[in-house]
Amino acid sequence: MDLKIKQRIALSTYFFLSGICFATWASRIPTIKTFYNFNEAELGNLLFIMPISSLIGLPFSGWLVSKFNSRNPLIISFIFYCFSLLLIGYSSSVFVLSSALFLFSFSMRIINIAINTQSIALQNEFQKKIIGSFHGLWSLGGLIGVAFSTLLVKLEITMKIHLLIIAIISLIIAVISYRFLVKSDKPTSGNKLIIGKPDTFILLLGIMVFLAAVCEGGMFDWSGVYFKEVIKEDIFTLGYFIFMVFMAFSRFVSDKIIDVIGMKKAYVISALFISTGISLVIVLPYFWPALLGFSLVGIGVAAIIPMTYALAGKSKKYSAGLIVSIITTYGIVGMLIGPPLVGYLAHLFNLKIAFVLFLISGLLLIPISQLFFKTQKEVMK
Repeated sequence: MDLKIKQRIALSTYFFLSGICFATWASRIPTIKTFYNFNEAELGNLLFIMPISSLIGLPFSGWLVSKFNSRNPLIISFIFYCFSLLLIGYSSSVFVLSSALFLFSFSMRIINIAINTQSIALQNEFQKKIIGSFHGLWSLGGLIGVAFSTLLVKLEITMKIHLLIIAIISLIIAVISYRFLVKSDKPTSGNKLIIGKPDTFILLLGIMVFLAAVCEGGMFDWSGVYFKEVIKEDIFTLGYFIFMVFMAFSRFVSDKIIDVIGMKKAYVISALFISTGISLVIVLPYFWPALLGFSLVGIGVAAIIPMTYALAGKSKKYSAGLIVSIITTYGIVGMLIGPPLVGYLAHLFNLKIAFVLFLISGLLLIPISQLFFKTQKEVMK
């Protein structure tokens, strides 16, 4: 087997495991809300710990990108990722839970930078679009994670046992796969951000990732709560599950579709799917319309972040690792600020009105993406 095939399998494994671990945490948020008797605003406060942790990790992650190959930060951060997931399950106080979430988010930031840096390096080796398939595997991991969570919730298996199983299995597989990761992707130039006028290329990419992440993060953290408290569904993971099914499927086929219609149109179509799906969920908060709405949102969200990371690799000014580090910050902040903001809005009004945030974010993708292609014609050649 060719080396690059082994590297692709190993990296695919990390995307897959990362998706499982994140979905495991996200699917248990309603359990945590009930266990600690949080209201929506208190849950929002808890979730707000995660973007703070991500921002604190910004200078550290930038230093890692410029100093090391991405495989070493990846395995180290993944070890802490699994440990923090385990700690979430065994937390006995809000302080311990908060500390675990801080470490979970910090580790996730490093993982996201490392795996996306590796994906850009491998795409250059294959000389064809493969980033979408990696993100598809992340979504597939999330799908399997939430399916497993749904089963354990139905069987009334405790959260402690659930998170223990996922953390141990994920860590073992990650350690086994480590030696096949890309070893020589340390950039030799473009590692320093030029201070001064904001770089339009990076700014617009970052805003697009931010808007997509607000929607994606909202589905991760609030779809279960929405199904439990608005739809009144006992198996509250169903909304999250159907969202992940359609996002995973769409990511596996997105590379081929984008080759046909082009990225410029793909952003617009994705935004329309998101806004239509969210509108349906808000206007018709019943079981079947909500399932259809979450399905449309899954299709819409699927291609945006993989497309944007692929565009990041086209920069002639900065290294892929540095740009990934910067726009990942936008993405993580969007994914982790969006959910607590929904909590605050739900506490002030209700959860249906709070979901308007995702509708607005989806619609804003249209003018921002079109502005990017209008102003960055040289890069796109």
